[in-house]
Amino acid sequence: MRVAIVGYGRMGHEVEAVVRERGHEVGRIIDPVLDDDGDRAAAVTPASLEGCDVAIEFSLPDAVFANVRCYAQQRVAAVIGTTGWIDQLSEVRKEVEAGGCGMVYGSNFSVGAHVFLRLAARAGALVRDLEEYDLAIHEMHHRGKKDSPSGTALTLAEAILAEVPRKQIVETARLDRPPQPNELHVSSTRGGSIPGTHTVYLDAPADTIEITHRARTRSGFALGAVRAAEWVVDRKGLFSVEQFITELLTAH
Repeated sequence: MRVAIVGYGRMGHEVEAVVRERGHEVGRIIDPVLDDDGDRAAAVTPASLEGCDVAIEFSLPDAVFANVRCYAQQRVAAVIGTTGWIDQLSEVRKEVEAGGCGMVYGSNFSVGAHVFLRLAARAGALVRDLEEYDLAIHEMHHRGKKDSPSGTALTLAEAILAEVPRKQIVETARLDRPPQPNELHVSSTRGGSIPGTHTVYLDAPADTIEITHRARTRSGFALGAVRAAEWVVDRKGLFSVEQFITELLTAH
């Protein structure tokens, strides 16, 4: 499998290492800070994708749609780990389907994080009718993370709302008031070099239950993205990371 790495920041470097560890070839590294030179390019174009089977992208949300259009035109499969572009999902779907390629998108490609999401949703289901248990989410990330709350925290919140009918609204703002009974508060902290920590609290007057996923490094996210590339490279259509993870966990 010949891989184009789109976005050569911290995640891009992690992806490069995992691609090589799993016996694949890095066909092109693409990032605006690079010069067009051999196996490096400044932008996603038909020429920069030539000879590549799949692209793994951790870039900026403003670039995603134009990049997807190039992937579709060149019939290069793609894994999109960039967040913040989901309002363009219907347009992206049209491009992918018209191009006849495969694409997986999601806010978190860590397999461990998805196991955590399913555990948290199940915990919510267990206390759905036990109103003494209130629920809340807190996430922490490094000082360089630009979005807040994280895409994973929002996915986690939606999973809990689906299992706990008494929680109907996700509130992400700072609260200077008591939360309403139907609100699920999602709070965030930014600082240091924290790769990512998410905790779900099920709290009652008598006790507290905490379910936490703590990423030690970014390598777990990179490994999941490369596994997703291996999964989607010969497929056609648009897939969520949850579809990929479901098949991966079922297969094992």
